[in-house]
Amino acid sequence: MNYSTIKKTAVAATLVAALGFAGTAQAQQVFGGRSQYRTWSIGVQGGITTPNNVIGGGNAFGQKVGYFQNKVGEYYGLTVRKQFSHLFGLEVEANRGKIKTYNHDLSGPAAENSLGARSVKTDVNWAASLNGVFQLGTIDFLRRENAVNFYAKVGLGAMAYNPVQYDGNDFNGKVVYDNKGKWGEDIVGDREKKGDRDNKLTAFVPVGVGAKFKLSEVVALNLGYTMNFADDQIYGPARQSSYKGKFSTVMAGLEFTLGSKDKQNLTFANPVATLYDELKDPSLRNEVEALKQRVSTLEGTVNTLSADADGDGVSDKFDKCPGTPAGTPVDGSGCPIKFPEPVVNNVTSNGYYAPIQFEFDSSVLKTSSYSTLDKLAKELRDNNSAVQLDGYASAEGSEAYNLTLSKDRANSVKQYLVNAGVSSSSITAKGYGEKNPVASNATEEGRVQNRRVEIKK
Repeated sequence: MNYSTIKKTAVAATLVAALGFAGTAQAQQVFGGRSQYRTWSIGVQGGITTPNNVIGGGNAFGQKVGYFQNKVGEYYGLTVRKQFSHLFGLEVEANRGKIKTYNHDLSGPAAENSLGARSVKTDVNWAASLNGVFQLGTIDFLRRENAVNFYAKVGLGAMAYNPVQYDGNDFNGKVVYDNKGKWGEDIVGDREKKGDRDNKLTAFVPVGVGAKFKLSEVVALNLGYTMNFADDQIYGPARQSSYKGKFSTVMAGLEFTLGSKDKQNLTFANPVATLYDELKDPSLRNEVEALKQRVSTLEGTVNTLSADADGDGVSDKFDKCPGTPAGTPVDGSGCPIKFPEPVVNNVTSNGYYAPIQFEFDSSVLKTSSYSTLDKLAKELRDNNSAVQLDGYASAEGSEAYNLTLSKDRANSVKQYLVNAGVSSSSITAKGYGEKNPVASNATEEGRVQNRRVEIKK
């Protein structure tokens, strides 16, 4: 596989990951949704570089791999990652460091380029890329919590670099090539090439694999190997200029998950395994069975409390008068309510109006009172006379509450008369609470009569 094929494949995979799959993953709901997980993380890393990679190929510095002596350079950086699902995330990676290589005499005379260079040290001032990270699998797959996560990544980025070539094997001797401060690459905003850049810019494609080891709910150890394919000859002038630059990195670092510790890390989450636990984990199954038993017991209790043999709306457990005939109005204890005889004529023989009755703990007028109040309103309008409204309450509740309730009842009658055209100034409304009962408060029949507003002209 040549460099062009690798580059095209990696770029296509990066675009698919960053645009297509990211959009799908973002809409995907991981069972309860991403909100129940921690999805952001930052990492720090450090390691070494080598000028070759595991897939082999020619070396851009002038000799085949068999004649090429690898040297390691330092490399370090940081990452910021957003996990969209337990299978995929997007990562921004930034690094800097050095790449070192030289030719040697193992299989013949060392090869030099036209400048006589035998070793190169390339300074990578910075390298940044956007990577799609694919979760490949986990160890402890069928347990509630995964401990090791395997992943692969592919991305697209840019790097700024400057190669320095020496005529000695160990990066010493005479410097035969160093273009620092002379690069003429223009960047966004430049009107002309000034030839004063310290580094040259090029695109590169990182392709790698790695493993993460969960150390705690916040920290994970990250080990990775990445092949980097640059779009330029990153080692400077070489005998075979057709080769593009490539190098590998072996990195180790720590990744820190952001967010509340009460939420699980989506990188190590496995919804499928959690669902499997519900079906196969004996301890969880026992918990579910115990919960079902408690629910069954609760349902039995509810059914007992809701049993109502006589259908009066009061549970048999609390019904003090079981067997009440169907349709009989009952009080809170299930006993029939005895209502006073209705007043046939709302005007008594002495010219006074009968009291306006109210329901228990209510100041809302009954519709049966409307005709009486309409007749009273007409009389007050026609005669331009005044009226006094005295509100009362039965003895349930506190005296202060009943006093307020009696005032509300008197004001309800007053408001009705005002709405019917009676001047508000001709109406006096007062409340007297439990005072002046017209019947005994010891019985419901008496209490019904005491819930009233008396009309006095």
